[in-house]
Amino acid sequence: QVQLVESGGGLVQVGGSLRLSCAASRRTFSRPAMGWFRQAPGKEREFVAALTWSNSNTDYADSVKGRFTISRDSAKNAMYLQMNSLKPEDTGIYYCAAALFSLSIRSINAYDVWGQGTQVTVSS
Repeated sequence: QVQLVESGGGLVQVGGSLRLSCAASRRTFSRPAMGWFRQAPGKEREFVAALTWSNSNTDYADSVKGRFTISRDSAKNAMYLQMNSLKPEDTGIYYCAAALFSLSIRSINAYDVWGQGTQVTVSS
């Protein structure tokens, strides 16, 4: 069964850090790419970061570049998002997702498996 479970969200002050985790089934972890998206209240879900397995290529939204780092642990079938220097605009529900292909990994349409999400709240 294809499955993703996020954890690690919480309440943090501006400038703080959080590390999100995404536990995947072995079948999901074999997908060509995985990514993180977020959705703020009243807004559409947006791309945050993605990682392509074949070449370990990473991609980040401009808004998080230099502050967030996506990584994976193949031994644990897990993916992570280290978030530093958090800002109030980083607040939202964060979702991990698995892609069918390693193309267009910034597009929500490239992903067909989603976790339930974890809430991140950055207070000022």
